[in-house]
Amino acid sequence: MDADDVGAARVRGAIVTGGSRGIGLAVVRRLVDDGWAVTITGRDAAGLDAAVDSIGAGTGAGAAARHPVLPVVADMADDDAPERILAAHADAGRTLDALVLNAGMGHGSRIVDTPLRRLDRHYAVNLRAAFALVSQAIPALREAASGASAARVIAMSSMTAVMPEPGLAAYGATKAALVSLCETLNAEESAAGVIATAICPGYVDTDMSAWKHGDLAAGEMIRPDDIAELVGALVRMSRYAVMPKIVVSRPGEGLFTA
Repeated sequence: MDADDVGAARVRGAIVTGGSRGIGLAVVRRLVDDGWAVTITGRDAAGLDAAVDSIGAGTGAGAAARHPVLPVVADMADDDAPERILAAHADAGRTLDALVLNAGMGHGSRIVDTPLRRLDRHYAVNLRAAFALVSQAIPALREAASGASAARVIAMSSMTAVMPEPGLAAYGATKAALVSLCETLNAEESAAGVIATAICPGYVDTDMSAWKHGDLAAGEMIRPDDIAELVGALVRMSRYAVMPKIVVSRPGEGLFTA
C-alpha cells in the first residue's frame, strides 16, 4: 500500500472556526457527510451544542456517530484561542487535513463615519485571529500532507476583498488581507503540501447578511450549501492544484458586485 492509499484510508480531520451557523455549519455538515472528523469553534456554548445536535440528527447522522463533532468554545480574538483549539483537536487524536477559517464579523459604515475602534475589531477578528491560528497550525498541516494529498487552508473572504462596496471599507480591507495571507501561505508552504484558498463570495443567505434584505431578497443571495460544495471540492484536490482565490458572484448584470 503506497502513501496515497494510506492517506485515502485514514479518517481525515478538520477544524472549522465559526462552525455553529451559516456558512460554517453548512461546511461542517458537508465534511461530516464525507466522513471527516470535525472540530468546530464558536463563542456561544449553547449555539455550538445546538449545531452538534442538528448535525447528529441530519443527513450525516451515521458519520457523526462514528466521528462525533467536537465543539470548542473560543473567541477567536483571544490570544490563547488558537492554542486551545489546536490542542483540543490533537487531544482527540485527529489529524489536521483542513483548516477552514470561517469566523468573522462585519459592520457597515462609510469611511468618514467609522471609528478606529471598529476597524480594530474587524482587524482582530477577521485577520489577526486567522493569522495566529494559521501560524500555529502549520506544523500539524505539514504533518497531514502526504504523497499526493494536500492539507488545505480555506479562508472565507468576501467579494468586497476584490471589488469595493461603499460602506464596507473596514470589512473589505480585512477580507482583502485574508486573500493576501492565503497567497503568501502558498508561496511559503505549498511545496510542503499546505495549500491555501480564499473563497470570495457575494452576499450569502446567512444571519450576517440579513441587514441587506431591504435591498436584496434572501432568495437572490448565494446559498451556504454552494460555498460548502466548493470546500468539498477543494479538499478532494491533489497537492498539485493551487487555487489562491475563488470569486463567487450572484446572477445579474453587475457580475462583480456583492
